Amino acid sequence: MEGMLASARTVAFVPSTDLGRSRAFYESVLGLPVVSADGFAVVVDGPGGLIRITDVGSALRVQSFTVLGWEVEDVAAEVDELLAGGVEFLRYPGLDHDDRGVWTAPGGARVAWFHDPDGNTLSLSQPA
Repeated sequence: MEGMLASARTVAFVPSTDLGRSRAFYESVLGLPVVSADGFAVVVDGPGGLIRITDVGSALRVQSFTVLGWEVEDVAAEVDELLAGGVEFLRYPGLDHDDRGVWTAPGGARVAWFHDPDGNTLSLSQPA
């Protein structure tokens, strides 16, 4: 039996301490269109659903893991585009990254990680 949520659009939540700075990053650097903005959140649209960037004041606790990611067809091209926009990619000890900062998983998927302005870890992944 398929539940009602199987056809509902997903909304992801990302914390922010500065909505103006976050809006500039998600809209101008990542290229996601803003669909609404107020004093509580900026909502951007993407092919997989909405992302609600929520003002958490000083209560932000940055996580050490990826909080949001995109599956892309060509991770190298996406990384190059973001590098041109000033995004810095992360390198993790013990993982063999290529010159762009892309890691190839044992199964063949390729992954690159970066931070948003609040230090939230975001990722790009290309399936094997």
